[in-house]
Amino acid sequence: MVYFSLFGDEFPIGDITDKLGIIPTETYNKGDLIPNSSSICYRKETSWDLSTGYQTSLDVNDQLLQIVNKLQNKTSIINEIKEVYFLECKFLIVVKIEEGNSPALYLDKNIVKFASKIEAEFDIDLYANPYEEDLND
Repeated sequence: MVYFSLFGDEFPIGDITDKLGIIPTETYNKGDLIPNSSSICYRKETSWDLSTGYQTSLDVNDQLLQIVNKLQNKTSIINEIKEVYFLECKFLIVVKIEEGNSPALYLDKNIVKFASKIEAEFDIDLYANPYEEDLND
């Protein structure tokens, strides 16, 4: 899964959606209760996110391009939003390794160029799920 996040203290999420002309896949406000948490926790920031959701893939660039293609022609709008509302942005890459099949994890130069133009960071989470070994050997 890959998602792009615009986040900061508090800002009008609807304005971000209107300016970008893109419906986010998830939003939340600072102070919202975090669902499915083992203890009571609240959001520390407001966020506007655009996600691919989890997909089976052996190349992270496939998911990154799905997001970048929607945002690429909106560089100036993203930078304006960041300046007006004092926001940060980042790409989050979440990889679940199943049965030892790890995907290619490199960043295409066009993705890096776009991220640089909007001063986005990359956050990569890797989860290696256990897999069953063939016990008949």
